[in-house]
Order: sequence, then structure tokens, then C-alpha cells
Amino acid sequence: MITRSTLYSAAGGDTVQALQTARFLREHGCTADIKLTDEPIDYSRYQLLHFFNITRPADILYHIRKTNIPFVISTILINYSEYDKYHRGGLAGMIFRHLSADGIEYFKSLSRWLKGKDRLMSISFMWKGQRKAINEILKKAGLLLPNSVSEYRRLAAAYNCTTSYMIIPNAVNTNLFKYDRLVKKDPLLVLCVARIEGIKNQLTLIRALNNTRYTLILIGAAAPNQMSYYDSCRKAAAPNVQFIEHLPQEALVSYYQKAKVHVLPSWFETTGLSSLEAAAMGCSIVITDKGDTKEYFGNHAVYCSPSSASDILSAVEKAARLPVNDVLQQKIFTQYTWQQASRYTAEGYKKIINPT
Repeated sequence: MITRSTLYSAAGGDTVQALQTARFLREHGCTADIKLTDEPIDYSRYQLLHFFNITRPADILYHIRKTNIPFVISTILINYSEYDKYHRGGLAGMIFRHLSADGIEYFKSLSRWLKGKDRLMSISFMWKGQRKAINEILKKAGLLLPNSVSEYRRLAAAYNCTTSYMIIPNAVNTNLFKYDRLVKKDPLLVLCVARIEGIKNQLTLIRALNNTRYTLILIGAAAPNQMSYYDSCRKAAAPNVQFIEHLPQEALVSYYQKAKVHVLPSWFETTGLSSLEAAAMGCSIVITDKGDTKEYFGNHAVYCSPSSASDILSAVEKAARLPVNDVLQQKIFTQYTWQQASRYTAEGYKKIINPT
């Protein structure tokens, strides 16, 4: 499994996905090593390469040009363009208003490299650009592993992609996230578990719940390149808003257990991994209406528009009145577990390693 170089230093949903998938693959006879893209790799030791994040094509190009080993990709196709074009401030926001979604990601990749925040693994990416690099990778991939049908449809539409795919659902560690019905929930406690950055939209959430009867706890570290956004969130927060740095999953259990509502009012989500975890722990879910979230949550969540603080507050108030959703919990424990995700992943591997 080859991942971005910042997988651990800037942990996100893909960090959990890679770690948990590798862990549970062992139950299906697969041994997987996780390597950062800038680590040396002895390709001869492996039958298959598994990449993450198609929006970081430079990381993938480097490796597929060094070996002929077949590869699969967990695409995790996040579209940041609405936030970047219309809601990001500063010089970057001004520039991004004139670029396509691929142009924005290309600009960000080069910017991270020039600032020394990330490695640029493939020099050819500089003249190929984002779109051509992604198209080359998609054509060469043995199999794509999107998190939903919705994600694959977006991928196919954006890049005219016809590569074979298998849906690998995002998931929950059901050995860890077990709801205890004997522990009373606080009807006024609202959680948001996510890295603090513009795309996750915590600033609008803070404005929505400031000086209300709710206690809002934001759990997550500041994104490395968005300290000014984090500072804005801290300055905007009223006394009923609390900040807690990034916590390991084991430490999240007690917060999910006590909270009544979990909110993720992002500008885009492929799933909302923390929302799945929170729902497994009996929280009512408020989540963005942008992205692939409805394929996971259906009518078992309250959806909000990320652009409207009043809409977010209304959604929280509605969710706070709802009983624990047993149907959604059962769906998670039967369809969205890492055991299930790793089983599907192993089946995908076998299709590529031993084609019939």
C-alpha cells in the first residue's frame, strides 16, 4: 500500500482507511505493508501495488514507471473546487477562481513542493499536469476501488474513465465502536471530528452554534497548510465551543458515546468516516448534502447546506430531537465494517493477481 508522504503527520480519513484495511486483510490471507510514497521500496517483494488518492497523481506516476507490477487504486476522489473557488480567501482564493478543478489541484501540488511541505515524486507531472497524469494512471490501473457508486460515476464523468472497478465501502471498527445503551447521552452535546480546514467548514459550524444552548466540541488538529483558518476558528468561537487536538480512535469512543449529535458540514465528503463511527455509537448525524454521503446515509441523516449557518443550526436542532437510529446502526454493523471492506479488497486483489 503506497500512500501520501504526509499520511501520519497530517492524519485524515485515508490514514484510517489504509491502516484498518491492512490490518483486517490478514484475516483473508493477504499481507500488506504500508509505505509512504517517498520511502524506498523493493518492488520484487510484492505481487501487487495498492495506491491511495487519485488526486495526488505525482505520487503514483513515480512508482508505476519503475515497475511493471500490476496496481489498484483506492481513488478517494474528493472535489475541493467549490470551496477553493468561492470560499477560500487570500491570494490563493483569487487565483483558484480562474482555474479548473484539475488546475487547482496541480497548483496546490506544486505549491506544497515549493514550500517544502511535500515531495514531488514525479518530475514529469510538472509538464503533464493534473488531468493528463490522472488519465494515464486510470488507463494503466488493473482495478479501481472507489468508496461508492456515486464516486465512480463522478470519476467516469470527469475523466471518461472505463477502467474496471469494485466498490469498497468505507467502514467502522466495530470491535472498538460499540454503543452502550446504559450510558445516557447529553442532549446538548454536539461533536465534530475532523481535521480543521476550510473544506470541513468548521468556521461556519462555529458561527451556527455560537452562544446557543449546545456545547460544541471540535476534535481535530489544524491542517498543516491552513493555520490561518484554524486561528480564525479559535477567534470566532464563543465560550460554548471547545477545541481538542487530534485523538487516536480509541480515545474518541467516550466522546461519541456521550454526544447526541455529530456534525460534518463539509463542502464535500466522499463518505464522512467520522460520521459512520458516530452513528455506530448512537449519535444522530448531521452531514453535508455535497458529495457521496446520501449513498451511505440515505434518509437516516439530517442533511445541511454548508453555506448556511442557519441551516446547519436547524439541522442540529432537528437531529437532537431524534431517537437513536437502530436501522442505521444495523446497516453499519452489517455493511460498513473493516472486515467487510477488507474482504472485498482481497477479492479485488485476487482478480488482478490471478485473473481467470
